[in-house]
Amino acid sequence: MLELGRLEDLPEDYRAALTAQNLVPLWPSLRAVLPPGKPARRTQPIAWSYQELRPLLLRAGDLTPMEKAERRVLVMANPGHGLEKMQATSTIYLGMQLLLPGEWAPAHRHTPNAVRMIVEGEGAYTTVDGEKCPMSRGDLILTPTGLWHEHGHDGDKPVVWLDVLDLPMVYYMEASYVTEGNAQSVNGEATERAYQRGGVVPAPVFNRVGQPFPMLRYPWADVRKALLALAESQPGIDAVQVAYVNPETGADCQKLLGFSALMLRPGQRLDLPARSTAMVFHLIEGAADVTLDGNHLALAEADTCCVPGYEPVSLRNPSADRPAFLFIADDAPLQKKLGLYEVRT
Repeated sequence: MLELGRLEDLPEDYRAALTAQNLVPLWPSLRAVLPPGKPARRTQPIAWSYQELRPLLLRAGDLTPMEKAERRVLVMANPGHGLEKMQATSTIYLGMQLLLPGEWAPAHRHTPNAVRMIVEGEGAYTTVDGEKCPMSRGDLILTPTGLWHEHGHDGDKPVVWLDVLDLPMVYYMEASYVTEGNAQSVNGEATERAYQRGGVVPAPVFNRVGQPFPMLRYPWADVRKALLALAESQPGIDAVQVAYVNPETGADCQKLLGFSALMLRPGQRLDLPARSTAMVFHLIEGAADVTLDGNHLALAEADTCCVPGYEPVSLRNPSADRPAFLFIADDAPLQKKLGLYEVRT
């Protein structure tokens, strides 16, 4: 590969003239933005222990009342991007959010898409566009771009969930903002009841639903049952995995980020190919070891980790008698839309 000219090779007066016109020569920085073979990556392999995070999150509940926080969240920041950037990967924001009994996180809507993966507790709910979505451990709740949403808690113990947003990408495009609103009136029951059977969707008088997000809550009880049934009916498959999709179209349930749930049989090791997308793993049940490029991350229940793209990843369930269940987030939908998605074997 050719050795390109350096900035310091240029005369000082020429560099000054360029700066005066807000111009920058490309060739000294070309390899930085177009490196050979694979991208330069800031995302580092890192895990967050829920048992270590949880006391700090509960203390935040003592230190900061809801009216001073709006959303009481500890952001899980990847040091490779800088803690001030509040990014887990180049496109994914992660945060652990706490809601205490009797609290209400006020209604707002924003341009980034969000999902909530419920980690702990019962009795809380999210109201999305007038639909009340109960929160139970392992449930996935969507709050897509532009939809009003608020959180309430009628139970008696803290409720915690993992927020996953495409905030870094939307912020980078200078399109990120929020609008505050009033409490919503509940105007509908949970839509997942209409989509509990794969392959059939509501079609009253032969008409199909036209809304872009027909299903807002994906109950963990149903997803877990689907994984167990898949493992039993197809014992020869390695990856017991299901995707969270729009039940009307079969496409990803959101537009920029993709979500799936994976089951590891007792003692199973699963080798994932090198893909162009970074990934987030959140352990819903059991235990799992994540290994890549000399890095080993051991996950206990409710732990979360992220890994960079373009590296093969090995997952292992260390338990000999108990399955492990993982929630996975990545930006494959965005990369596919841009024609950037790769799988390297």
